[in-house]
Amino acid sequence: MLKELKQEVYESLMELPKNRLVTMHSGTVSGRDPKTGHIVIKPTGFRYDLLTPNDLLVMDSKGNILEGTLRPSSDTATHLYLYEHRPDINGIVHTHSPYACIFAVLGRPIPAVMTSAALLGGEVPIGEYAAVGGEDIGSEIVAKIGNNAAIIMKNHGVYTMASTVWQATIDAVEVEDLAKIAHFAMLHGAPNVLTDEQISEFQNIYQTRYGQKPSEG
Repeated sequence: MLKELKQEVYESLMELPKNRLVTMHSGTVSGRDPKTGHIVIKPTGFRYDLLTPNDLLVMDSKGNILEGTLRPSSDTATHLYLYEHRPDINGIVHTHSPYACIFAVLGRPIPAVMTSAALLGGEVPIGEYAAVGGEDIGSEIVAKIGNNAAIIMKNHGVYTMASTVWQATIDAVEVEDLAKIAHFAMLHGAPNVLTDEQISEFQNIYQTRYGQKPSEG
């Protein structure tokens, strides 16, 4: 089932250890098929170097497993909640990337110190601590993320959400790059932070002039 979506989720999962966003078994990627509403998600506690697209699980919007024999991610309830309450997203990435987690344990948002922050909606907000395994994380994310593409949860990690799995993966990498730069800058003083007007300006540039146009015909 959902061969193309499985491949997209798999390729995104492979980017997480490559970009040092996760270690060992941690982290989760999921994708939703807009036509069926079915969700593809990583199995829990599974080694990245042994993972194949066929190991991914397919479930319906209620979490009933339609395909796969492994146990789904321990973060599944969060992903299901987010898909239910955010019909505009079809991809979610969860990481424990170290520089972003510095801000998570401090309970501080990641400031918009680089123009790339515009891709994420500006400053990356902070969400309150919530227990893993239920809907509490999802409800806190929905309450705090606003129009941003990413959020950090206190003492936990990063969540990114986008219209595609691949975009959510790009955003997860951007969050860690932004956090790393902000962290080192703050060791030397108070960094310059972009204004809302500057963020809006760069969002317009990214939306209208960055990247290639889809092929026609």
